[in-house]
Amino acid sequence: MLDIIANSSTAVDPVVHAIEHSVAPAFLLTGIGALLSVLTNRLARVVDRFRALNTKQKEGLDFRREKTTLAQRARLIQWAISLCTVAALLICIVIAALFIGSSLDVAPSGIIELLFIAAMLGVISGLLCFLREIRLATGVIELSSEN
Repeated sequence: MLDIIANSSTAVDPVVHAIEHSVAPAFLLTGIGALLSVLTNRLARVVDRFRALNTKQKEGLDFRREKTTLAQRARLIQWAISLCTVAALLICIVIAALFIGSSLDVAPSGIIELLFIAAMLGVISGLLCFLREIRLATGVIELSSEN
């Protein structure tokens, strides 16, 4: 009976370690998810403003400069969303690699390191796009307050 308990605890041990190691990446996924929520909300606001300007343009008013800025903002947000989504996917692959490695009793640390570094580069790049988009958005405010 004790042999069965001892054997089952050694079989569970690698899974426990994989879960322990996957907690930090899981929290990172939560943070990236929150960032993606912010980015998609900003994109929705840009699209709504663009549609409103199109309606006003049909009435004869010209908003080309603002529409150009909105198009740049939309592109930056799209890049930020894409980069952060790729980063989230890479983190998911890291978590899967941890579990696959524990079930096959191999240490895929080199692959995990590369995937994690790539994910961090994706998040960093996405955040840089986000900062640029915010700069564009506040640049419009600064221009309108000078007039």
